[in-house]
Amino acid sequence: MKTYVHEGEVITLTPSAAVASGIGYLFGAAIFGIATNDVASGAAGEFITEGVVTIGKTSALAIAVGDRLFWDATNKVVNKTVTAQQSVGVAVEAAANPSSTVTMKIGQYLPVAT
Repeated sequence: MKTYVHEGEVITLTPSAAVASGIGYLFGAAIFGIATNDVASGAAGEFITEGVVTIGKTSALAIAVGDRLFWDATNKVVNKTVTAQQSVGVAVEAAANPSSTVTMKIGQYLPVAT
């Protein structure tokens, strides 16, 4: 197919801030990726945008399988705070309070129930 580019699991993107390897970054309101290597501010780098990853979370927070996870750009971790944060994935393993990481499926976005 002439219009096919690639599968899209890893995308080259340019963040407006430095991103360390293994840390997430939210591009706009809809693309969330995890840096595969350190990426300098304003430089193109590779970001995983699909798949299952272990990512930092708010330590004092219990997470259950299936919980929607939201990106806290200030602290560079995920949590369960719906207000003023973007959904970036869903927990695929439980994580205790306290613990520093959770296993998450990136790109699994569920709408907020009304």
